[in-house]
Amino acid sequence: MDTIRHAIELGAVPEALQRATSSLLPLSPVRDSLEVITYPLEMGETSVRGAGFMPRVIGKIRSGATTAEDTQRAARELCALEVDLLLFAGGDGTARDVCSAVPAQFPCLGIPAGVKIHSGVYATNPRHAGELAGMYIQGKARLREAEVLDLDEDAYRNGRVGTCLYGTLHVPYRPLLLQNQKAPSPASEARQAEAIAADVVEGMQSGVAYILGPGTTTRAIAKELHVDKTLVGVDVVRDGKLIAKDVTEKQLLDLTERGPAGIIVTPIGGQGFLFGRGNQQIGPEVIRRVGRGNIIVVSTADKLRALRLQPLMVDTGDVEVDAVLAGYFSVVTGYKERMVYKVIS
Repeated sequence: MDTIRHAIELGAVPEALQRATSSLLPLSPVRDSLEVITYPLEMGETSVRGAGFMPRVIGKIRSGATTAEDTQRAARELCALEVDLLLFAGGDGTARDVCSAVPAQFPCLGIPAGVKIHSGVYATNPRHAGELAGMYIQGKARLREAEVLDLDEDAYRNGRVGTCLYGTLHVPYRPLLLQNQKAPSPASEARQAEAIAADVVEGMQSGVAYILGPGTTTRAIAKELHVDKTLVGVDVVRDGKLIAKDVTEKQLLDLTERGPAGIIVTPIGGQGFLFGRGNQQIGPEVIRRVGRGNIIVVSTADKLRALRLQPLMVDTGDVEVDAVLAGYFSVVTGYKERMVYKVIS
């Protein structure tokens, strides 16, 4: 709870309620044929009513102070009622809580509303969660087993980014509606990342603040500049120097008011997300101010090939910004090497 309070003090905005509501809107046409059962207030009821459904509410919570135990208890009680599909909103931590509470092979589906989402149990965006739920209910989507992953805290404290497997959930699947699990970057990509870094640093303009998103490829750019990169955070460099470390969205908004800026991001391996996963500090208003033309996308060619022609994706939470980002980007894949790749919202 202390961590949550500190995050809100720094300007974090909880998104689970709004995203859960958005996920239910595609189910509106079949509202009269569905019974929605939910936990009270922010653990479902508020979102369900916001989407126009009249839910059956069970359980009790302490509003404003819900815990992992509340999530686990809610999942157990809803499963005991033999619901057809358990929807939950959050990130990897929430998926872990649900996984620890539900019976094996019980149908579940995640609504993406977390900071880091390495697990393959979430829809690609909230609206797709509703569409996929509707398809499953109508027998148009099959279940598949997907892994629940989360950041390895011990490795992170020792300066490494890695994930641990905590179990599996059975989730409805249709291509492009369910995201893949995050894939780690193989050691063989290090040389490619160095070549990308040399190209990007050579092209950096004087006086421009470059916002470096998370990832091993952007970390190589920081290394080329001889500055320390936050492992899973966002940093800012200008004229070859680190000017802000592990920044918040508010800090980025302040920075973009003071002068020209650019954004350097790399897609998440195995998933292909550019924005909306793990880099929420670079929010839609920051992207709007910087402008699409000042976004540099970097990726090793191997990472793009591993997507098997799946487009890159964005899920900023702002429909207009997502639409602006959709289209084609020239991706830096090496020194003086580019690959044109499609982005969808």
